[in-house]
Amino acid sequence: MKKNILNKITLVCLLIIAAGCSSKKLVVVKRPAADSAAAVKVSDISSKLAAIRSKQVTFNTFSGKAKAKLDVNGNDNDVTLNIRINRDQKIWISITAIAGIEIARAQITPDSLIVINRLQSVYLKKPFSYIYGYASKQVNFQTIQSLLVGNAIGELLNESATLLPEGNSTAITGNLQGLIYKLLLGADLKVTQTNLSNIAAHQTLQVANNVFIQANNRIIPSQVDILSTAGNNKIQANLRYMKAEFDLPLEYPFSIPKSYEAAN
Repeated sequence: MKKNILNKITLVCLLIIAAGCSSKKLVVVKRPAADSAAAVKVSDISSKLAAIRSKQVTFNTFSGKAKAKLDVNGNDNDVTLNIRINRDQKIWISITAIAGIEIARAQITPDSLIVINRLQSVYLKKPFSYIYGYASKQVNFQTIQSLLVGNAIGELLNESATLLPEGNSTAITGNLQGLIYKLLLGADLKVTQTNLSNIAAHQTLQVANNVFIQANNRIIPSQVDILSTAGNNKIQANLRYMKAEFDLPLEYPFSIPKSYEAAN
């Protein structure tokens, strides 16, 4: 029983580390029309990719709070998420129930994953590679970090990719060592959709970013809708952010009580 509940919480944490962020004051940004996307009309792919990279969010720390509806294999839950990032070093996530009671806490680093289940007094401590049971092996810490702030995944912005107009958007498609990907970017070169598929491993991830807003002079999505499948596991999440701040001093409290049991 403890193992099953912990596995569900772990799935939620693994899903959460796949997507976007929010706004401090939720100031909606009017995004440019498609015909203003001059940066993607240049002839060579290097210049196009450089223009896209220049629009990525840069930061040292990030903290965000969001209301979320999570569906793990048909089990619905309404929770609040608190996310803190120390760039390139640590991602900290706290999951609380409607009553404000923390039910789980996770810490992700480039080489490890730890999840505490406070409901059942158990914890999971694994190497980062543990997530490959739920995500493609091309996923790394920087991938997760990029998705959490609405950035394009860096490895997908390579010169082997194909860039073509698609409606009012720019599509970036390609195959990265068996990972089939497609990104859609608006006229402002912000990512509106990320689609990843590993057919051999039966794994897919779809992330839609909507209602872009401004937080500390960064343009980021306030609404993030996620669908993840891995084998028989299916997770859906709808995140609606209430708060976001960049480059403030943050704490990342994390300790495993001695009375907690380890789970496999």
